[in-house]
Amino acid sequence: MYICIVLKAFKYRLTPTDSQAELINKHIGSARFVYNLALETKAAAWAGNRVSLNCFDLIKQLPDLKEECTWLKEINSQSLQQPIRNLDNAFTRFFKGQGNFPKFKKKSNGGSFNIPQNVSLENGKLIIPKFKKGIDIVLHRPIKGEIRQATISKTPTGKYFVSILCETGDPIKPKATIKENTTVGIDLGIKTYLVSSDGKEFDNPKFLRKAQCKLKFVQRKYSKHKGKRTKHRLAILHEKVVNQRKDFLHKTSTQLIRDNQSVAIEDLAVSNMLKNHKLAQSITDAGWSTFVTMLEYKAEWYGKNILKIGRFEPSSKLHANCGHINKNLTLSDREWNCPKCGDVVSRDVNAAINIKSFALKNILSGTDRKNQGELSTMVEVLTLEAHPIGSAVGG
Repeated sequence: MYICIVLKAFKYRLTPTDSQAELINKHIGSARFVYNLALETKAAAWAGNRVSLNCFDLIKQLPDLKEECTWLKEINSQSLQQPIRNLDNAFTRFFKGQGNFPKFKKKSNGGSFNIPQNVSLENGKLIIPKFKKGIDIVLHRPIKGEIRQATISKTPTGKYFVSILCETGDPIKPKATIKENTTVGIDLGIKTYLVSSDGKEFDNPKFLRKAQCKLKFVQRKYSKHKGKRTKHRLAILHEKVVNQRKDFLHKTSTQLIRDNQSVAIEDLAVSNMLKNHKLAQSITDAGWSTFVTMLEYKAEWYGKNILKIGRFEPSSKLHANCGHINKNLTLSDREWNCPKCGDVVSRDVNAAINIKSFALKNILSGTDRKNQGELSTMVEVLTLEAHPIGSAVGG
């Protein structure tokens, strides 16, 4: 019988030498170059001949591309294949309705590259192809399991990190039985980040809004002078906000998963909600999508359940006790008086209770209402479009 094994990623800081950092930057730049060129080649093949190139068609073209762009020979060959596989996966998600159409990668975003095999740790060093002497790594916590692959990334502030994916050897735990007394419903918000059906509240730290004064000051300074030091300072401020938000989301999601057997949430269309320009910044600062993703993979680790309800369920307008629907409820109404039973209804707690109730009804009833000629080659595209090769390489 096949047993599913838990996979976990461990992230560590790298401290490469100057020559190693230069080679890492070349790997990152080359991976970005191949990804963008493959995306353009796929688009040209479809536009000109209505033929969809898969990842194997494009990978076969890499040897010819290396003859045209000889600097690609410095790069680990498997790290050049991986961007094409990533692009193929991005298209698969797009056609399944699980993501947006793939976009070209920007150099300013830092970037990363993947090492699918031949990764090891020896004497405090990360050993990967093309780095024979190893890269110094800060092992702040022990690694568990057998190493499968690694991804090296560079932040906009110039720091290097490696994410090592390991097969822990632990089997995936069976899902817990769904019961009413071990299930909690949660309502995500902006003023209060999260309210649970049992009355617990998690305040929204609003890290981006708190850092807004400093960010605006440095942004204005950078807009006037475009200096490297100011750009670096701006990147440091943004990185601090991101790290603070991730820390809060990790702690909150871990607490919810460990304290409950099942968590019921609403299937929010965050991308549509961002079209509201008055709330877009607050929604982005909340990081709802990241939070839901954390809940989902941690639930897999610990054998817990994530129950989702449809985004059009009247979770806020329906009074959980008497069933009255308040059709006139607005976003600014945090409490309202029920004309049917006279109760004072707390909007967020009431919504969390309804989310739990709807999710359990869907599970018990067995329904889920959540969501009702000759082809161009990469070398030819490179030549025709006259790509500035030099600008595509480097950190």
